[in-house]
Amino acid sequence: MEPIVWEWVNFLVRWLHVITAIAWIGSSFYFIHLDLSLRRRDGLPNGVAGEAWQVHGGGFYNMMKYTVAPPELPEKLTWFKWEAYATWLSGFALLSVLYYHGAALYMIDPAVLDIPWWGAVLLSLGALGLGWHVYDRLCKSPLGKDDVKLAAAGFVFLVLVAWGLSHLFSGRAAMLHVGALIGTMMSANVFRIIIPNQTKAVAAMKAGRVPDPALGKQAKQRSLHNNYLTLPVVFLMISNHYPLAFGTRYSWVIVAVGLVVGAVIRHFFNSRHAGKPTPWWTWAVAAAGVAVIVGLSAAGTRTESAAAAPARVEFAQVEEVVLSRCSMCHAAQPVWEGIGVAPRGVMLDSAEAIGRHAPQIRTWAALSDAMPPGNVTGITPEERRLLAAWTDQLPR
Repeated sequence: MEPIVWEWVNFLVRWLHVITAIAWIGSSFYFIHLDLSLRRRDGLPNGVAGEAWQVHGGGFYNMMKYTVAPPELPEKLTWFKWEAYATWLSGFALLSVLYYHGAALYMIDPAVLDIPWWGAVLLSLGALGLGWHVYDRLCKSPLGKDDVKLAAAGFVFLVLVAWGLSHLFSGRAAMLHVGALIGTMMSANVFRIIIPNQTKAVAAMKAGRVPDPALGKQAKQRSLHNNYLTLPVVFLMISNHYPLAFGTRYSWVIVAVGLVVGAVIRHFFNSRHAGKPTPWWTWAVAAAGVAVIVGLSAAGTRTESAAAAPARVEFAQVEEVVLSRCSMCHAAQPVWEGIGVAPRGVMLDSAEAIGRHAPQIRTWAALSDAMPPGNVTGITPEERRLLAAWTDQLPR
């Protein structure tokens, strides 16, 4: 029963994570849109930076934003923080259930770094903690006074992290951990900067003092970072379902391009919301970036064979490789410890099943090194090339 229980725990925690992420992203997008769409007019109350009229659900809303704080606090004040906290907590729970519990399968690739499961977990925790600290120090350094320079430094930092993690973990775990680090940065921005600064502003008002404007400025900068990182982090989090994203030679470069694509798409919408000229060029950049990602994904695995591709592959050769490297998990009754049912319902324990799943074999085991996870069965680069050559000669 244990594999079945863990499968359902994985499912339910993932469900919770998706729900909380939708709530957080939704509120983030809404308030960024609101902030950018505010307009000034005569007759607004003192201290109001602007207002926006909105209609939703058959009702009209008049939204106003104070530059620092209103003259007095309302009786009821809604705080937007639990969406961020719940997203990170559920995400860390999912990381623990899937990756820490299954570190040998999902985190460790002996061809990259052969370490025990607990070593992989410690590296993961260290990367998340140290990554947040470096990012926070960058924001508080002199670079933090210039948003453009800070964004450039942050981009370089994340690309270096992606490259470094690709030398510690499997491709799948490396890319997901870049996403987990960005998610940690975003959530910590809320927990360590945005909410504490707002709390200080409220406390100052209750004490009859004018809140320090620097608190709001710092919080707004971190909120802007969260806005531009939202699409890249979603790209990275769903990448673990797509082997051509994480299981190829230049996966860390794909991370870099994905950061740019996500950021320029957000810039398009931010500019539109602010009433600025529409930056149509962002879609050209995004399309070019996607084309680059597709091209990079075709570069092959990180452990390419030096041998030439065989001119002709017999099915018996393919069957031998698949049965010896894949069928212990992909069978009606898996024999690999901890695997209760065939992953994704894919059976590879017969000639007919192998032929039926040729496209999946090509994507997951020939063009990428996603399978076997962590290469636990020791498939060789030559065997991957053989599988690629076999799928090449099949009718399209």
